[in-house]
Amino acid sequence: MENGHSFERRFLTRSVSLDATDRRILAALQRDATLSVSGLSELVGLSPTPCWKRVKRLEESGVITGRVALVDRDAVGVGVTVFVSIRTAAHEEGWFDAFAAGVRRIPEIVEFYRMAGDVDYLLKVVCADIADYDRIYKQLIRVAKLHDVSSSFAMEQIKYTTEVPL
Repeated sequence: MENGHSFERRFLTRSVSLDATDRRILAALQRDATLSVSGLSELVGLSPTPCWKRVKRLEESGVITGRVALVDRDAVGVGVTVFVSIRTAAHEEGWFDAFAAGVRRIPEIVEFYRMAGDVDYLLKVVCADIADYDRIYKQLIRVAKLHDVSSSFAMEQIKYTTEVPL
């Protein structure tokens, strides 16, 4: 799977028992992953060593999958968000493998979901403008045979968060 997450790792993540302190640690790190161990331990009410051990356990168990810097998309010129709904007549494993590999090669596609219902796949694309999206669209339709592609441009972002509710 993408980003090295295998089924086994996801399964292990689900089996991890989290107490209130683990949840406070996760909440604090979701808000600011640059916190030092001493700063984090102070926020959650632990001494630094037990706090560090809990963070390490959360990382090793796959609950914490990484730490990132969030980038203002407008500041780097990719402020347009497009949701792309895809329907296909092909549902064979080989077709999917080729399609998924092709989608992963397009960096502007930042999210990729297999759906239930009328739409088979949903993509989230970030780009500079409509002309830039057209370039990306042309790459996408070369990846695999698609039955229907529908693009919706976001007019305004009302809510955005990377924080998982705990």
